[in-house]
Amino acid sequence: MNSVIKMILLLVLFGFLILIRAFENELFYDPYLSFFKNDYLYIDSPRREIFKLTMFTTLRYVLNSGISLGIIYLFFKDKNIVKFSALIYGLSFLVLILLFLYFVINPQQEDYYTFFNIRRFLIQPLLLLLLLPAFYYHKLKNKKS
Repeated sequence: MNSVIKMILLLVLFGFLILIRAFENELFYDPYLSFFKNDYLYIDSPRREIFKLTMFTTLRYVLNSGISLGIIYLFFKDKNIVKFSALIYGLSFLVLILLFLYFVINPQQEDYYTFFNIRRFLIQPLLLLLLLPAFYYHKLKNKKS
């Protein structure tokens, strides 16, 4: 693939991630967006519809994950890396959504900070920030060997 086309596609995919973040209030049901912008350590958990919140959080995770897998593919051109990344995204989702549901169903003020961070991994492409440098380092290490 031409490097110019590759750069344009990467910019488009990163642009999609930015758009998801920029329009999160309009695209997704999430009462925790405004809750965590306030002084959440001292107020009660917001009213929420658990099923609707779970579905929109899942949708956001799937969108971010799909775009992130596209970015990983464009960076490395290795289907094995993409498959491994998809496995990591899938297993991470299972663990994180279970923890997310626990904290949504059982909100306690002393758990808000932990919940905030678990939720962040679900709604933001943080795994991409971990996987890109890890695979890059792995690729560099294998070239030297």
